[in-house]
Order: sequence, then structure tokens, then C-alpha cells
Amino acid sequence: MQSITWHYGSNNPENPDHFDTIRRWWSNLNGKEVTWRQRIIPASGEVTDLDWEPQRFDEQFVISNPEVRGITLYWRKPGTPDPRNTTVSKLELDRLRQELYIYPQSQPTLVIRVGVAAIQYKTVKLKEAEIVFEGNTLILRDRTQLLEVKTQLTSQQIGQFKEQLPE
Repeated sequence: MQSITWHYGSNNPENPDHFDTIRRWWSNLNGKEVTWRQRIIPASGEVTDLDWEPQRFDEQFVISNPEVRGITLYWRKPGTPDPRNTTVSKLELDRLRQELYIYPQSQPTLVIRVGVAAIQYKTVKLKEAEIVFEGNTLILRDRTQLLEVKTQLTSQQIGQFKEQLPE
């Protein structure tokens, strides 16, 4: 994760600069569609261990008036008259993925991930993959989940595929 982190009360000399960078990023979300996902932090404490695939209570909306006052993030959601807010203990900005991990002071076991909405690919994990070529068609099957994925490949794509296979 190419990220910068701000911690409340940290003596790190870069902490104020990181906070300012995150504050500007948050403010620049105004009028953009964002994804909002909340998860309970696992026992390992690693947010990379979390399943960030869309779940029932996740949201996607156009955020308005995002601002920072003190160590509190404010924003508005469409159709809500009052601004929302959360006071934070830690912020982590993944600049590559354009996602902010918010750790609220009031809920130390919770992490909120706010990201700039973009095309979201759904990942399907095959448990027992069967790989078949029929002409130029690549077929991936998982008989346990009754899933089948078919794709037509050009000669060039088949060549690229072969190059990527381990020896």
C-alpha cells in the first residue's frame, strides 16, 4: 500500500504534513461519487486481512461538503439535511488506490474505508479450477460452485498467456 498515515498525538515530525495532505484529499472529494465501507478490525489488527468486497450495508453516494475541523471529518450525504461527522484517532491514505482508511475514536474496533468510486470488478474465487481450451476459447470451471467462465482469446492473447505461465 503506497500510503501516508496520521496518528492523533503522534510525535512523528511528518504527522502535521500527512494530516494536511489527507485534509486536502478529503476536501477534494466534494461532488464525487464515493464508496463507503465499514468493517470490524480483525484480531490480527491488519486491515489487509479484511474482505472489502461489497456487502449489504456498504454505500455508494455523491459526497458533499467534506471538510476537516480539528480532528473531525464532516460530510453530507444526498437526502440528509444534517452533516455527518466522525472524530478520528488515525487516518491512512492509500494514494495509489485513492482510498482513505478512517479509524474513529469512538469505535476503536472499526475501520471505515472511503474510496473514489470507479469501475468495480467483482472477484470470483474458484476453489477447484478446471482449465480447458476449446480452440481459441479459454474455459474456467469450478464444479463445486457450478461456475463457468468462457472467453474468446486472440492468437496474440494466447501468446501473452503462454509467456506468463511459470516454467
